[in-house]
Amino acid sequence: MKQVVQNFKTGELKVEELPPPVLRTGGMLVRTAYSLISAGTERTTVATAQSSLIGKARQRPDLVKQVLDSVRREGLVNTYEKVMARLETVKALGYSAAGTVIEVGEGVSGFRVGDRVACAGVGYASHAEINFVPTNLCTLLPENISLAEAAYTTLGAIAMQGIRQAHVRLGENVVVIGLGLIGQLTIQMLKAAGCRILGIDLDQAVVDLAIKSGAHQAINRSEDVHKIVDAFTQGRGADSVILTASTNSNDPVKLAGEIARDRGRVVVVGAVKMDIPREHYYMKELELCLSRSYGPGRYDPDYEEYGQDYPIGYVRWTEKRNMEEFLRLVSEKYVNLDLLTTHRFAVEKASDAYDLILGKTGERCCGVLLEYPKDGKVISKIPTRYADKSSSSGQNDLAVGFIGAGNFATASLLPHLRNAKGVRLTGVANSTGVSSKNTAERFRFAFSSTDAKEVINDPNTNCVFIATRHSTHGELVKEALRKGRSVFVEKPLCLNQKELKDIIEAQKESEKAVLVGFNRRFSPLAIQLKQAFGLKNSPYSMIYRVNAGFIPKDNWIQDPLQGGGRIIGEVCHFIDLMQFFTDAQPIQVFAQSVKSGSDKETDEDSIMINISFSDGSIGTVHYLAIGDKSFPKERLEVFGAGSVAVLDDFKTATFTRNGNTSKFASAGQDKGHRNEVESFISSLQKNGAAPISMQSLVLTTLTTFCALESLRTGKPELVSLDF
Repeated sequence: MKQVVQNFKTGELKVEELPPPVLRTGGMLVRTAYSLISAGTERTTVATAQSSLIGKARQRPDLVKQVLDSVRREGLVNTYEKVMARLETVKALGYSAAGTVIEVGEGVSGFRVGDRVACAGVGYASHAEINFVPTNLCTLLPENISLAEAAYTTLGAIAMQGIRQAHVRLGENVVVIGLGLIGQLTIQMLKAAGCRILGIDLDQAVVDLAIKSGAHQAINRSEDVHKIVDAFTQGRGADSVILTASTNSNDPVKLAGEIARDRGRVVVVGAVKMDIPREHYYMKELELCLSRSYGPGRYDPDYEEYGQDYPIGYVRWTEKRNMEEFLRLVSEKYVNLDLLTTHRFAVEKASDAYDLILGKTGERCCGVLLEYPKDGKVISKIPTRYADKSSSSGQNDLAVGFIGAGNFATASLLPHLRNAKGVRLTGVANSTGVSSKNTAERFRFAFSSTDAKEVINDPNTNCVFIATRHSTHGELVKEALRKGRSVFVEKPLCLNQKELKDIIEAQKESEKAVLVGFNRRFSPLAIQLKQAFGLKNSPYSMIYRVNAGFIPKDNWIQDPLQGGGRIIGEVCHFIDLMQFFTDAQPIQVFAQSVKSGSDKETDEDSIMINISFSDGSIGTVHYLAIGDKSFPKERLEVFGAGSVAVLDDFKTATFTRNGNTSKFASAGQDKGHRNEVESFISSLQKNGAAPISMQSLVLTTLTTFCALESLRTGKPELVSLDF
């Protein structure tokens, strides 16, 4: 399918042939007929990508700060690799589209194949021939609305939410500052609400258009605005001022305070500089309100991704209900979109459309639509320019497929796979066609897809790497093993005992190697410290402090069904490293949590886990989210055999014995990802044992399950392979 994408590093914008998205639970596949280019938001996004690195930094100082923080925590080399990985990504564009449902996922009601729908959402309603859209970001169309009109729905809902935040009433005087597309839609809906509207803009062309949209008066910013507003409102000032402008200037906010009436309302919809001048806002006791996109539900994953609606008795207007109401206004001719549509481009000519909105052609525009073929060709497996090279490589090479190429995978796993000797990279599958093809081209895979089965079932693949969301690990590992593939899966192995039993059974049947991404035992410093202890002849006492940092409760990692929580999802790392040092099995677990009493945190965020091992060793994990995240993350202390080893954040280490201290250091933070990948590949190429035994992987996983159970019961829990 065709999709509009942009390389964030180079700024190049083009139409790519990509694999279509996969149907998922809670949503539907929609064949796009039209999508609308947001002349404000998308112009800014595209222009930022086309700027230099210095220009990007100036426009996103928040990201620069994140980079500097990362340098302090992880070192320059690791940070550089992460930053370059992010810059080299190709991004999807668009968030307002309309089309026809071609497939409906499980758990979806109210939609069926053939329905005409409007779609919303970044990453969902993209400029693509086919989109996957969750149910709460999709709404049915009235019969008398065209698909071209419906493509405006997202922007219409944004304008509508701004009006709702203004709490306008019949007959009120409302000033709209910024008369671009959102401003024009705002005017038309304010007119339908019975308001008196005055529009203001710097551009005389859109000022004239505002009169056609229904403004009672529209003026240029260069005019005597205060005098005109005073006359328009009979000297009372505006009841509400809605800012739909997009500018780095503070003028709209300043002007709004000056022209609003006493105790009036100012609503910020557009991206404007918000230095609030105290004089007018204080003396008039103005109400300043921001409008968050297209309504309640926006940025809430429970609403947008999982389809959990808000009760209408508590939340009358959600983002979906705003979309529906906008379509009603269009249907009943209160909103005239033909007036606003200035250009239509075939999707193949998308670059011309963006040249237009960026002002490169010198031609004026307002509503710019992309049009898609009614029955475009869809290919689920897209070969890359490396396809022929891959098939001609050595027949004895390890043929690796990859599933789930997110930020972690592209920074910490794929670079080492690409550089490994005797390895052919066959296919990569990711959740979106954009990321999948981008990864395939960047790391030289033979094909890209959005369907994991294409990788698992590929006859040329004999090893599969899995780095998807945690909830998918168990099923993907099982299926890959049953197809006779060796498997590397990023932690955790799975989320529950049933999945674990299925994996154990599949591994026994296939006799193929499995490795979980417990990379810390492969860190050069960890290996050096273990070697320093020498032959183990006594139990160890281990204290592992992890300054984990806060993760919001609505993050997918915290979701029991998606991420499994932080104990299963991350504490497994530290349990495995303790197994590495002791060469012993965990046999009992006792866990306690720090009860913060905050609704923002879970009981699993700050915990103490005490683990007893079969050789008499004891390990304690202090996993904490209540500290300062700028403090170093990890510190492991190991006491035993008359010695003390200390590992500090995988940057430095010390080993003390008989009063003598040896010091070790890495060039930068090295958590062992490279050694981990190379060790696994080497073991497969030599037909040797996996770097970590299957029993150890299972025990680590069981220990995390038991830690959760101990938190629930308040009692120690035995770790047993008989489960």
